[in-house]
Amino acid sequence: MLPLKDYNPTSSVAWVTVVLIAVNVVIFLSEPITGSARTQATYFACHGAIPYEVTHGKRAVDALSQGVRFESDQDIAFAALEQSCPRKNVWLSILTSMFLHGSIAHIGFNMLFLWVFGNNIEDRLGRMRYIIFYLLCGIAAAYAQSYVFPSSAIPIVGASGAIAGVLGAYLLMFPRAPILTWLAFLIFVVTPIPAWFLIGVWFLLQLSSGLGSVSSGTGVAYMAHVGGFLTGMLLLLIFRRRRPQPVVTSPY
Repeated sequence: MLPLKDYNPTSSVAWVTVVLIAVNVVIFLSEPITGSARTQATYFACHGAIPYEVTHGKRAVDALSQGVRFESDQDIAFAALEQSCPRKNVWLSILTSMFLHGSIAHIGFNMLFLWVFGNNIEDRLGRMRYIIFYLLCGIAAAYAQSYVFPSSAIPIVGASGAIAGVLGAYLLMFPRAPILTWLAFLIFVVTPIPAWFLIGVWFLLQLSSGLGSVSSGTGVAYMAHVGGFLTGMLLLLIFRRRRPQPVVTSPY
């Protein structure tokens, strides 16, 4: 199921959401997307959040030189690529990783979800609170993935963890808002469905895939999505401003 738009009015233009999308796109266009696979992997190793580094507080390449054994050849390969960035800051990479994407499809889906759901959360929280909320969700997502896979040296990249936090907040604030959705399994069917159903199904898929990834070792950071989503729901209790919600016209 792919959300296309929501029928949920806002009281102002969501400038922060627009800027976040623009920054993500600009950074993506500056990535070595036309370079070799090694060049791209090196870029992500140097700027992405690496679970081992998040959980141990030191660079994976340094651990490799000290005889630390990683779980797979792919982990070892990514750790070795960090020789190209000796000044990498482990903690700053948690932030920079939130603005990196591995493909057009990756950034396309992420920015679509941010555009559909982010404007209402920005409208309800206010711009400054929304910025802090978004970044905290992204940071929590990186930690969630890292603590599930503490020995992994495969970089975490993408805004999906922060956007998952936005979805968690949206679910609590606007569960009945109609979301115009393309039902991918029915190729030409586009219909409004309630937010609680769309987001609920999305979360269950992330959770089940995340639990499966613990044993399969898949490269998709599903637990980052789960962590970001739950963090968004919890942070909403702190960041939410008490004011009347916009009227949402819903058939549900």
